[in-house]
Amino acid sequence: MEKIIAEKLEEIEKGENVKIIHCIESGSRAWGFASPDSDYDVRFIYVRPLEYYLRLDKTSDVIEWQLDDVLDINGWDIKKALMLLHKSNPTLFEWNGSPIVYRTTEQWKRVSDIINGFFIRKSGVYHYLSTAKSNYREYLKGEQVRLKKYFYVIRPILACKWILNEQTPPPMLFTELAEKYLDDEIKPEIDKLLEVKMKSPEITMGKRIDALNRYIDRNLEELAETVKAMPEEEGGDWEELNGLFLSMIK
Repeated sequence: MEKIIAEKLEEIEKGENVKIIHCIESGSRAWGFASPDSDYDVRFIYVRPLEYYLRLDKTSDVIEWQLDDVLDINGWDIKKALMLLHKSNPTLFEWNGSPIVYRTTEQWKRVSDIINGFFIRKSGVYHYLSTAKSNYREYLKGEQVRLKKYFYVIRPILACKWILNEQTPPPMLFTELAEKYLDDEIKPEIDKLLEVKMKSPEITMGKRIDALNRYIDRNLEELAETVKAMPEEEGGDWEELNGLFLSMIK
């Protein structure tokens, strides 16, 4: 698959006249709990030639290259990426920290060197808390549930705990988060569920796990109260991002 993905990146560069400066895996494979039939969520950042950024007509800042049962490939223009970085967009921190890197460059290293300076803790906690709440509400309330969704709720809960304690963007790997912040009382349930998840199809259903639901209920309530009390934080410096952007498109 790495060879196929590398070929796809070359196709994109030629077909779109761009340079891909960073490309990673962003989904369950990067989180460390892929199912046998999980697709590959390939995400990339690209730079276009200078004249593209000087056009008067509206231009696109995303490339959606492929979406099928095996590959989900899309990317963001560097301008979009840096504008979202100023807002502390959590997706960028995940892309920067992915353990599966298909391609990276010195240009991206310059972004990576400064990226954590734009991290706003309160925004990060709100993002992961919202993700946990929506997945919990939609998938884990019935008698029969989609078992994989427990990870889509518990991982963001652990990410919130990481941000509150470490003051940095959370790591991608579920095991790294769980090792530090998962309660011992539910680790056996998680270990069993992880084994099922990595051996079963994506759509596997099962009986609701009440111990995990109680853990989720308690933590969602506590985190909601905690984030309300967090102080507001200033965003990063536009001038630093402007200088970085100009140096890349030149």
